Amino acid sequence: MPEKERDRRITDLGTLKALAHPLRMRLYRALTLARTATASQLADQVDEAVSLVSYHLRKLAEHGLIEEAARQSGDGRERWWQPASDGVRIHDEDFRDAPEKAAAHTAASRLFFAQRTEMYQRYLDERAHWGEEWKAAAQSSEAVLRLTAAELAELTREMLALVQHYDELGRAAEAAGRAGARENVAVHTYAFPFHG
Repeated sequence: MPEKERDRRITDLGTLKALAHPLRMRLYRALTLARTATASQLADQVDEAVSLVSYHLRKLAEHGLIEEAARQSGDGRERWWQPASDGVRIHDEDFRDAPEKAAAHTAASRLFFAQRTEMYQRYLDERAHWGEEWKAAAQSSEAVLRLTAAELAELTREMLALVQHYDELGRAAEAAGRAGARENVAVHTYAFPFHG
């Protein structure tokens, strides 16, 4: 199989709509975390019927978001899946040229935000069950800055580079067999202009 792309940039409306479905996005995220999984394994995670999960996995595959993976067991009936890239990037500039595209991008962005909010709310509900070290390390903050558009773009580039640096550290440690006490960590950032 070819080496995975770092992050796939989604620029077409069909792929955006394929991903911007609540169950498909949950499946994509679950598959990203698992790295490889079958439809039945994912169905257990999202509490849906295997046939429904299989249908939505095929839709994600039609748009190149996921792909078949090498079999992980001897059961020839099982179809294994993996993400086709390490992640996806969606930029507003790719969907501005037509009202339908702009509306689809806005709807997708709202769905992604709602799912991220749900993830954080779940963490808040479960926070007491995490060890003291994890509770001390987790954070939530807000900063209101006075910036130019160019400064905001620079800040965004620097934050993404920092996140990528830590992602590469974790991947290298796992590849070297030094996974240690690693957990999945969500980093959500939003940087946008607003009127007071």
